[in-house]
Amino acid sequence: MKVSIDAIDYYLPPKTEDGSILKEDNPDWCIEDIEKKTGIQVRHISAPDQTATDMAVLAAEKLFSTGVQRQEIDFLVLVTQSPDYALPSSACMLQDRLDLSKSCVAFDINLGCSGFVYGLFVGGSIIEAGLAQKGLVICSDTYAKYIGKSDRTCRPLFSDGASAVLLSSCIHNDLGPFEMGTDGSGFCDLIVPSSGARVSWAESKEGHLFMDGAKVFMFTMDMVPKCVTALLDKSGKTIGDIDMFFFHQASKFVIDNIIRQLELPKEKVYVNYQRVGNTVSASIPIALKDAVSEGRLKNGDQIMLIGFGVGYSWGASFVQWGVRP
Repeated sequence: MKVSIDAIDYYLPPKTEDGSILKEDNPDWCIEDIEKKTGIQVRHISAPDQTATDMAVLAAEKLFSTGVQRQEIDFLVLVTQSPDYALPSSACMLQDRLDLSKSCVAFDINLGCSGFVYGLFVGGSIIEAGLAQKGLVICSDTYAKYIGKSDRTCRPLFSDGASAVLLSSCIHNDLGPFEMGTDGSGFCDLIVPSSGARVSWAESKEGHLFMDGAKVFMFTMDMVPKCVTALLDKSGKTIGDIDMFFFHQASKFVIDNIIRQLELPKEKVYVNYQRVGNTVSASIPIALKDAVSEGRLKNGDQIMLIGFGVGYSWGASFVQWGVRP
């Protein structure tokens, strides 16, 4: 069996924050300089009582409303680093809330900005092994809940959102190959330190996201170009063979430097971070959906997806595009 992306949709919380709100909370910030560097004009913020699972339900229901049949779903992969609970798995609750079959396999993947590519890797492998016909890869995170109001490194970047993607078996070779990697020595550079079993309950405090921006940027500039080049070499393709590149929407500064280092034509690199922000694992599928809606991504296009970040973790894959709008 081969694998295709058959449908895609997403949900963004209606509440938004722009530079004026950041300025109200932090009068000493130069918002113009921050926005010039990040390129991000608007970020979406989940409601105080809204979880990643809540947003995942809304994204998936939009998918089902287009005609996708929930009784045909054989597996559910939820990519999140904002679980409702330490246990049970959020995917189990999501299976029930979506009224999927009890024979549906459901599990979480705890990955961030590389998570969608890993979700494709896992979900595609399940289908290609002949173990399933159709499955959902859902990405959902509420990073904004981990970020303090005066966190100048993280608050101007991260946005909450969820995406839902339907994978199906097909006769065409639409997905792959993949190029993946991990360097766990950098785990502490992007982390919520006061969380999990590493901190005793007696000493724990409300967890806040910490990011060493300089080290994360250096990792990105080192590994992402290598990953792209390795995938091109593995497949015998060149940059000229690729119709469009979809990088994790980290920020303008990051993507501009990747473009410069790889000498990519700017018109081949899709970006939507300006109006969406950095939605972590959901950023690539949201970009794919927007590119289809704008007519920029067409059936038959050869595209490359590249995720990278927390972990450190990275992954890239080719997709022969054929999803309906």
